[in-house]
Amino acid sequence: MTQKNIEGGKAAPAKTRSVEVAVAVLSIAFGLLVVSDSARIGASWGSDGPQSGYFPFRIGIILVIGSVLVLLNTLRLWNKHAQPFIEHEQLRHVLSVLVPTCVYVGLIFPLGLYVASVIFIAWFMHTHGKFAIPKVSLVSIGVPVALFLLFEIWFLVPLPKGPLERMLGY
Repeated sequence: MTQKNIEGGKAAPAKTRSVEVAVAVLSIAFGLLVVSDSARIGASWGSDGPQSGYFPFRIGIILVIGSVLVLLNTLRLWNKHAQPFIEHEQLRHVLSVLVPTCVYVGLIFPLGLYVASVIFIAWFMHTHGKFAIPKVSLVSIGVPVALFLLFEIWFLVPLPKGPLERMLGY
């Protein structure tokens, strides 16, 4: 029997137990990757001190043990973790931030960090903040310009640039 969403009568997208199992399994896999790679590069104590993989190896072991304990606890209390992890409306709110953020990251390579940031800030201010266009324009252009001055001019740290910056000679 599926648990229904009170608002729409739809089943929740995921139950807490499924998410806990998935995260535990992914954490175990990541921990095992850290352990195996640390062992490959050397995870013991050498004549001059700890080898490169010494501390990551131990952290990987701790991650695996902790994740196995979470997995076993979730399986042990399977019926107590049947509540929805997230409701449809909550998922919609999360996706309304996640999707534009992924688009932003995808735009950094072709457009450069600064132009992608103008688009990203403008989108969020207008869509989520409901700010007027003059304020959106001022902030969405002003912040990347300030960051450009700070990183590129003051700190001399080059960040990903696109066609606009190349056209302007940067």
